Amino acid sequence: MKKNGLVRCFRFVHVRAMDETLPLMAGQRLARGVARMLRSLDHAVIPEFVPTRGLRVDLISLGPKGEIWIVECKSCRADFAGDRKWQGYLDWCDRYFWAVDRDFPAELLPEDTGLILADPYGAEIQRMAPETRLPAARRSRLIRDFGRAAAMRLHGLADPVGLGDGAV
Repeated sequence: MKKNGLVRCFRFVHVRAMDETLPLMAGQRLARGVARMLRSLDHAVIPEFVPTRGLRVDLISLGPKGEIWIVECKSCRADFAGDRKWQGYLDWCDRYFWAVDRDFPAELLPEDTGLILADPYGAEIQRMAPETRLPAARRSRLIRDFGRAAAMRLHGLADPVGLGDGAV
């Protein structure tokens, strides 16, 4: 629309309904349910977050008091057996959880970690993870990286072309 020789541009962000997108994989469906549960606990949640080179967690959340939780979603025994990096995640969170569905053999999961039962629509903590507080410097770095990742992803929704190669 032109007004006084200036072109006015209005940007609309179209958010597609979940049913309009490609089908989610089993682990992504669990992650969606867990993210909903974490939001109900007033946590901010980011899926597929890289806390450090070589590690990518399914979900990381930042609680209202600055607590950092990591959740790994496992859809089957083979998915769990093939995960060789999960112990490296323990150094990057205050609490570590596994999220599985009701059919998963939960006895495979280590007792000293948290357990969440999930489906695509919600989740419930079955076993609270023990707390191991992060060192202050690492917490500060993670919170900064969390904020940057969230802001860049939000900007990517508003301007997908403007992302360049700064993927998060």
